[in-house]
This record gives sequence, structure tokens and C-alpha cells, in this order.
Amino acid sequence: MRKSEFAQAVTDEFGEAYGRVVTRDVVLPTLANRTAEEAVDQGVEPALVWQALCEAEDVPPARRHGRGLPKPPA
Repeated sequence: MRKSEFAQAVTDEFGEAYGRVVTRDVVLPTLANRTAEEAVDQGVEPALVWQALCEAEDVPPARRHGRGLPKPPA
């Protein structure tokens, strides 16, 4: 997942305004208590950040691949 795909997945799932809040303010324990924004800026793979954000925000597993993105192989 590229940064642009991460950003699109966040917007598609949470909306533009709330997506900015979620990536800036939600602390992700699985990523050393960083926010999604901090983690991506510090070089963490966007796909890992996306999965951590989905877990923290209770995104249903069926949507964790990111809307508009290809589903991963089963």
C-alpha cells in the first residue's frame, strides 16, 4: 500500500474530516503508541498503519483491505 492509497482508504472509510482527526489523534498501541500520521511520517509501512488503525477503530474485517483497493489473496 502506498501513502496515497492509505490516505484514500482513510478518506473512504472515515470521511475526509473525521479521517484527518483519526490519523492525527488516535494513538495506536500496536505501533509504539504513535498516531497513524506519526507512524507513516516515521517510515512505518502504510499497510501496517492501516491495519492498526482499523483494529483501533473497529473497522469490520471485510473492509480492512481498504475500499477501492484490491482485496488481498485469501
